[in-house]
Amino acid sequence: MKIVIVGGTGDLSRRMLLPALYFLDADGLLGPEVEVIGLSRQVLDRDGFRDMAHAALKERGGEHFDEAVWKRFSERIDYIPADLAHVQGAEALKARIGGAETIFYLSVSPSLFDGICVSLKAAGLTEAPNRIVLEKPIGRDGPSSAAINGAVAQAFAEDRTYRIDHYLGKETVQNLIALRFANALFEPLWTGRSIDHVQITVAETEGVGDRWPYYNDYGALRDMLQNHMLQLLCLVAMEPPASLDPDSVRNEKVKILRSLRPIGPGEVAQLSVRGQYRAGVAAGKASGAYVEECGRPTDTETYVALCAHIDNWRWAGVPFFMRTGKRMVEKRTQIVIQFKPVPHSIFPGAGGGDVLANKLVIDLQPDEDISLLLMNKTPGLDRDGFRLSPLPLSLSLATAFGGGRRRIAYERLLLDVIHNNSTLFVRRDEVEASWAWIDGIRAAWADAAVTCRPYDAGSWGPVAAYNMIAQLGRSWNE
Repeated sequence: MKIVIVGGTGDLSRRMLLPALYFLDADGLLGPEVEVIGLSRQVLDRDGFRDMAHAALKERGGEHFDEAVWKRFSERIDYIPADLAHVQGAEALKARIGGAETIFYLSVSPSLFDGICVSLKAAGLTEAPNRIVLEKPIGRDGPSSAAINGAVAQAFAEDRTYRIDHYLGKETVQNLIALRFANALFEPLWTGRSIDHVQITVAETEGVGDRWPYYNDYGALRDMLQNHMLQLLCLVAMEPPASLDPDSVRNEKVKILRSLRPIGPGEVAQLSVRGQYRAGVAAGKASGAYVEECGRPTDTETYVALCAHIDNWRWAGVPFFMRTGKRMVEKRTQIVIQFKPVPHSIFPGAGGGDVLANKLVIDLQPDEDISLLLMNKTPGLDRDGFRLSPLPLSLSLATAFGGGRRRIAYERLLLDVIHNNSTLFVRRDEVEASWAWIDGIRAAWADAAVTCRPYDAGSWGPVAAYNMIAQLGRSWNE
């Protein structure tokens, strides 16, 4: 089997893909027949590419890098300088790999997907069992996404097309599936009858930096919410699948995406907030404004907060609050399931006022943890009888399973591609359904002239985001 990384000298290859494959090899999960071929237009020989990979793996692996493993892994590595956007490049690749089963990982701009697929098909490299892996973003709106997916479909069947969202490779995201469907405790409570609201936060401390040409064309709504955050929402909200086979899981996710209530011009100002960071202090350092990084005025949002509703029986009336932003006060990816309070407190006096509603907090980063907030009697004596305090019940992965190496999300996903398991990958109709909802919000922003609200770098976002959630009687979990 050959794994061809198209864009093999690029940033994603060096930071994620090569390290993920190296650690799979270290764990004995790569069969002896697997070969890794880097491909790009950069003129390099095999030794030059190996030297680049060695340096990248030492930096990424840190204390977990092992020269003995590297020696074994390096024997798998080869490199081809070629341009797959032209059929000559595909022919050169074919001469190297012959008729071997091949995975093509497109770690390049989506604007090149069409030309690459045409070349691979012309060279006879797209027949089964060969498959293709696509990195986001797949388009910048519904029509462009459909065009890209259509071009790929001309070369690779849907069951051999793997659209990757690295969030789905995170341990805690997969543990969310286990938490919901392997425990009888939660499923009866996982409805609007017991849950007051859900919050999903993806906060980043870094700014846009050198990525501003891409980011200015996409913004936070397209860059984070259309893919990562909607995928998290689907895993929280979907119905129990019949099994863990790929289509069973993805069918349920599509139902959620199609049940999202459109946000139109009449309510978009009340149910959404756009923001853009200005100068401030983030991560202990002075930070410039987004417009300074771009070098020109722009209305691109670096922050988005939304209130979404899922119109089905399970979630009717339950708001789903989502927010994501750059230059925030801390790096955090978190899902909060806020349960409703007890219908009546039997604890008089001070104890009764201390009763807090249960809350399930799922942390994806920087720590991987699941904690359930429960009410507990405070030890000791009190004239009023009971004094209560909240106590978290933690399912910390680090505590439960030791403080070993934290896996790269791409390890899980690459292993699944190798073994033809597409459960954690995004199907074409998922992409289309998510774009349809996002495009509706963008159109409503334009119609209602919703502009960006400023927020200080190193804060939790615009004041308007607090007002949005407060008007609905809730507050952000901070």
